[in-house]
Amino acid sequence: MAQVTTRVMMLEVDVTVRCPFWTDNLKAADALCQTAARASYPASDPAEVSIVLADDAFVRNLNREYRGQDKATNVLSFAADSANESPVSSGALGAPRLLGDVIVAFETVSAEAAAQGKTLADHLCHLVVHGMLHLLGYDHEQDPAAEKMEALEVKILATLEIADPYEGS
Repeated sequence: MAQVTTRVMMLEVDVTVRCPFWTDNLKAADALCQTAARASYPASDPAEVSIVLADDAFVRNLNREYRGQDKATNVLSFAADSANESPVSSGALGAPRLLGDVIVAFETVSAEAAAQGKTLADHLCHLVVHGMLHLLGYDHEQDPAAEKMEALEVKILATLEIADPYEGS
């Protein structure tokens, strides 16, 4: 008798498109987010992440409210609150661990991709990977941590056949 194996998705990815420019300009935006997020998640325990494809106005409001910066940015990450960990957020009782939210701004990302000579698809994947790494505890505030995070981004992106986004910068 042949053995049948089923691959269990360890990361559930919920993609919400708040800005139609994403799908108007990149039909595969949802699938790209799913692939990039899953490539970034190394753990074997079940988890969930929410990715929001938004516009600059939405991201600017979040950036102002939560970071005190009244400007749009390419990506924001909001990790689930581990200080008030519930059984759902911790993954207890077999429930998936809630990682948090990654929000990506269309106009900023599109302009950056054009200015840097990258495809919108590759830049979106890079920023999803970047946001996921923040949710997993990586940071780039200090040089050693930034180097570690960038190296991991490059490694993950290579598995997706995306060139080093930091090359030449």
